Order: sequence, then C-alpha cells, then structure tokens
Amino acid sequence: MEKTILRVDGMSCEHCVKAVTGAVGGLPGVAGVAVDLGAGTVTLDYDPARTPLDQIKAEIEDQGYDVV
Repeated sequence: MEKTILRVDGMSCEHCVKAVTGAVGGLPGVAGVAVDLGAGTVTLDYDPARTPLDQIKAEIEDQGYDVV
C-alpha cells in the first residue's frame, strides 16, 4: 500500500466529499480515502499495482474537480 496526498480544486461541501469518496473508494486496491475540504486535499491509501495513480486522478476529474 502507498499513501498519497493530492491537491484537488473545486471541492466545497459534503456533496463534494461524497462524490470523490464514492468514486475513488470503489476502485480496486483503494483501501482508504479521506477528503479535507479546508486544505483542498484527498489522502489515499491504495495499491498502485491494482489501480495506478493516473486512474485515480482521472476518476476525481470525472466528478468535476481539478487535480493540481
């Protein structure tokens, strides 16, 4: 497992938290997703052999947010 913190722009409410958590948390190999609205970050515990980081970023962007 790897731990990664991504900066994500555009998240502002609990709906945003649920959208990101639901989309990323359902991917294979993702063991944990924590969204911090105040910091604008998403912290991930994931297995890069099962789901590459680029796929996780794409999933967040598909929800309408920008990974920076």
